[in-house]
Amino acid sequence: MTDALAEARAKMIAKRFGGASVSTGGKGSVRRKKKTTSRSSSAQSDAKLGVALKKLGATNIPGIEEVNFFKEDGQVIHFVNPRVQAAIQCNTYVISGPNETKPLQDLLPNIVSQLGMDNIAQLQNFAAAAAGGAASGKAAAGDDDDDEVPDLVEGTFEEASLEK
Repeated sequence: MTDALAEARAKMIAKRFGGASVSTGGKGSVRRKKKTTSRSSSAQSDAKLGVALKKLGATNIPGIEEVNFFKEDGQVIHFVNPRVQAAIQCNTYVISGPNETKPLQDLLPNIVSQLGMDNIAQLQNFAAAAAGGAASGKAAAGDDDDDEVPDLVEGTFEEASLEK
C-alpha cells in the first residue's frame, strides 16, 4: 500500500506544481478583479518623503507668501506661495512648490530686508559695477565741454576775491 500511496502523491504533486500540463488561467483559476497600475517613481518618492516627515512630526506652516534661497554665485531660488513644513525639534524644514532661479538684481527692490552680510557685499559690487558703467557711458556721451579743466587762480581764493 505504501507504493500505491507514494505513486498517488507523485501524481498529485506533478499535477499541482508543473507536471506535464503547465497552464495559467483556464478553468478554476482566480479571476483578476482590476488591472494593477504601477506608480511613477516621483509619486513613490513623494509618498516616502511624506511618511518620513510624518515620522519626524513635521507640521504645515500656513501663510508664507514667498521664500528666497540666496546662492553663493549671486543667484536666488525664488518660491511664490510655497508649501512649508517644519519639524522644529529636529531642525528640519521642507519647502516645496513651483520655483524659479533668478539673478539677485531681478528681485532687488522687494528683498532688501532679507539680505544678509554676504548678499550686501554682492550688492555693493553690483552697484559699483553699475556706477562705473554709467560713468563711462556718460563720459562717452558728453565729450564736448568736460575735457578742459579751467586754470586755477594764482595765489589763494581770498586774494582773488579781493581783487574784484
